[in-house]
Amino acid sequence: MLSKELSKQVPKTHLMFEEEWRLGVQQRLGCVHYMIHEPELHILLFRQSLPKDQQK
Repeated sequence: MLSKELSKQVPKTHLMFEEEWRLGVQQRLGCVHYMIHEPELHILLFRQSLPKDQQK
């Protein structure tokens, strides 16, 4: 969850590239901002691919 100050800077029109969200968020390498949660724009949703040995 972002602070109010940072959440004001989150673009509302597109998903962020890693270069954008890395300015205020700490996540593992390879994470992708995959969804905008309309009711609460200060909550960012990320996903990461499973390692190849855990994929079906």
